[in-house]
Amino acid sequence: PAPCHMTPNPNVLCKSTVVCPALFCYFLSSYRMDLVKHTGGCHCGAVRFEVWGSPDLHVFHCNCSICTKKQNHHFIVPKNQFTLLQGLDNLTTYTFNTHAAKHTFCKTCGVQSFYTPRSNPDGYGVAPHCLDPGTVCSVTVEKFCGEKWEESMQAHKSIRDMSKPASDTAERNKATPP
Repeated sequence: PAPCHMTPNPNVLCKSTVVCPALFCYFLSSYRMDLVKHTGGCHCGAVRFEVWGSPDLHVFHCNCSICTKKQNHHFIVPKNQFTLLQGLDNLTTYTFNTHAAKHTFCKTCGVQSFYTPRSNPDGYGVAPHCLDPGTVCSVTVEKFCGEKWEESMQAHKSIRDMSKPASDTAERNKATPP
């Protein structure tokens, strides 16, 4: 049993018949599952996706010009952990500067629920606020200085590995001791 999300009293245990986030997180921590299936999409529902990721999200808050304008907070996953379920024909793409980042958004409602980041062209940046409720246990936010993108990327030790499949990262870590 876990504290219920429906009341501020931590002594009340969850008895909900729907998926309780607190109970869900308790279950995950008990069984040490690494990945969960998150689902999400844009505001109007034309774009829908599923993504396998940690229930404990590591979200980047970037201050580059476009991330600042659209408040682009995102977590990074490998491409093979992301599936676009519907809406490919409803997506449009914006690029600028190096044209490495592919800023995709819904043509109808304008929401960017995911995109291809410049830092990780082999993965996706997923907006945590576009996920359906019930699968996120915690969110840790890391500031990233996009105003000094090249310096920040060079200094960051793990961002590039976030879009690599887990087996690739494990093999690379074995080959390069700390």
